[in-house]
Amino acid sequence: MAASMVVGSRRVWDGCCRGQRVLRLLRGLCSGGQRPATDGETHFGFQTVSESEKSEKVYQVFENVAKKYDLMNDSMSLGIHRLWKDNLLHQMNPYPGSQLLDVAGGTGDIAFRFINYVRSQRERRIQQQLRSHQNLSWQEITKLYHEEDHQSLGGSHVVVCDINKEMLKVGKKKSQRLGYSKGLSWVLGDAEELPFNNDSFDIYTIAFGIRNVTHIDQALQEAYRVLKPGGRFLCLEFSHVNNSFISSLYDLYSFQVIPVLGEVIAGDWKSYQYLVESIRRFPSQVEFKEMIEDAGFLKVDYQNLGSGIVAIHSGFKL
Repeated sequence: MAASMVVGSRRVWDGCCRGQRVLRLLRGLCSGGQRPATDGETHFGFQTVSESEKSEKVYQVFENVAKKYDLMNDSMSLGIHRLWKDNLLHQMNPYPGSQLLDVAGGTGDIAFRFINYVRSQRERRIQQQLRSHQNLSWQEITKLYHEEDHQSLGGSHVVVCDINKEMLKVGKKKSQRLGYSKGLSWVLGDAEELPFNNDSFDIYTIAFGIRNVTHIDQALQEAYRVLKPGGRFLCLEFSHVNNSFISSLYDLYSFQVIPVLGEVIAGDWKSYQYLVESIRRFPSQVEFKEMIEDAGFLKVDYQNLGSGIVAIHSGFKL
């Protein structure tokens, strides 16, 4: 099923994009026949760089930190990132049979939680069935458990999509070490041009990844495209603190401690300096909510966690 999603046609979407490219070309011809600029300026942390340069720099950042990524997440957040990701899954509340696309999910944290969550739902279902059939023989109970074991995910599947080969490599090794194999695929792909069919997934997640995308609006449009009608978009991302005292402490910790941790643990000050700066350049909760709505999503809202240190944005393709 996952393979068919990856290789299928994108004709409708590509047709729209082709029309936009024609319009851009016509504008270029009308402005003296010069080729229209395709590489504008953007930000890389607090630096101003070309769009292509940002893509290369971000790729290099995550290539550098991939092997220490999980350890640094625990160190920087004192393990609190685990609670934030748990909260994301509880908001998602996936049902058996759900098809999830986790973008920028290289080391698998969201994917593994998704699998655990769906499995726990299936196990609760078994317990409910047993309680409602107290007169079952032990052979019938064994058969029930055996059948559920073979369908522990109820048809659910998660595709982890990441643009960085090193992050995916770390995630695959982690999944093997932790024993995750069923219902899980790994795909190399760009959030701005996803290699999947239209209307393929029930849920799209991106955790601590969208602020690193060069064209956030394009990534949001792609999220909308690959979701099925009724599908849900969920984004967990660092945001803007709404408490002045906590904000002061947070800034002090971010700029004075996190880069030092990056140097000591990962041997990389610059990458973690960028990560801290990129958080400050990300839109506010309200601004990002409007961007999600502009991409076509409805019923968009957000929940602040930790006084807005992070926020979970949610929207539906209706």
